[in-house]
Amino acid sequence: MDENITEPMRLSKRMAQLGLCSRREADSYIEKGWVKINGQIAILGQKVSLTDRIDLEKQVHEQQAARVTILLNKPVGYVSAQAEHDYKPAISLITEQNHWTEDNSRTHFSTKQLSGLAPAGRLDIDSTGLLVLTQDGRIAKHIIGETSNIDKEYLVRVKGNIIDGGLALLNHGLSLDGKALQPAHVIWQNQDQLRFTLKEGKKRQIRRMCELVGLQVVGLKRIRIGKIKLGALPQGKWRYLAANETF
Repeated sequence: MDENITEPMRLSKRMAQLGLCSRREADSYIEKGWVKINGQIAILGQKVSLTDRIDLEKQVHEQQAARVTILLNKPVGYVSAQAEHDYKPAISLITEQNHWTEDNSRTHFSTKQLSGLAPAGRLDIDSTGLLVLTQDGRIAKHIIGETSNIDKEYLVRVKGNIIDGGLALLNHGLSLDGKALQPAHVIWQNQDQLRFTLKEGKKRQIRRMCELVGLQVVGLKRIRIGKIKLGALPQGKWRYLAANETF
């Protein structure tokens, strides 16, 4: 057994570990006096043990409830995060004009929602489909945290001739950057399109996997993250994650 498992850890780390918020959010709540340890107001930098009781004031829950998560159908030509090489970031598409008219979440757009809004995961500049942007550290951790078990589904148009046994290798047996890939689920959707389901997301993973078996990707679209599907959301449009939806 790990001898360090019972050693005290920073309160912010413990709060993130419990899925209460991100470490940065935890520090903010502690500074505001919104966190109690065993009934006492916590202080920044405080250490706790696994048996200490952590309580959050109502202001935390109110602030978290006000945070939004946005689902965008990203077009080609937009980067997921910060602008680079004159390409615009995906967040620039989050405007009132681009809000999908069929969004039934009943949430009204405000420019305040852009503050702290960040992508939970990436989608290459030449890929399209579902991109999640969120103000909620809990959701980001759930999707892209080290312990995340959420799978993602893609439709991938390809050209070229696949090598013998190539489909089996795409499912399991390939390595990237000197490390074996986790098993995937890959099937032919039609004669020039594959359907990939992955639980990991190395940089340009699908394109590189296809190259290893003789295929070139000519179109890639993410259609699902966990339980959330892209559905009928038009390209370049966005909607809110509804209160009854989870990943």
